[in-house]
Formats: sequence, structure tokens, C-alpha cells
Amino acid sequence: MTSAIEDKLKGNWNIAKGKLKQQWGDLTDDDLDYQEGKEDELVGRIQQKTGESKEKINNFLDSLKF
Repeated sequence: MTSAIEDKLKGNWNIAKGKLKQQWGDLTDDDLDYQEGKEDELVGRIQQKTGESKEKINNFLDSLKF
């Protein structure tokens, strides 16, 4: 079973990257290197770079409208 975040990221990653960079300007392309099946690792990198909670990051990703 895939998560809602995983489904969104698969087809719309370039849009999501842009929105993440707008939200947290310190993120780089390397921070946002997405690999299918490694969503938790991605959220961890964003969390480490921004200091935001995992919940807030997941909520932001869930809120993206594609």
C-alpha cells in the first residue's frame, strides 16, 4: 500500500520541489533528491535541514494540491 505522500511525489516531484523550496528557502536540490520508496529518508533530510517537525513536513506535503 502506498501512502498519499508517495503517490503525490511520484508524478509531481518537480512541482513539489519548487513548493518545498518556497516554504523552506534553505533546501537544495541535493536535500530534495527523491527516490521511490525512500520517502521517510527524504522527510528526515528536510527535517534535519529546516528544524521542522516530521508532522509539519508531512502536513505540508499532504496539503500540496496537484
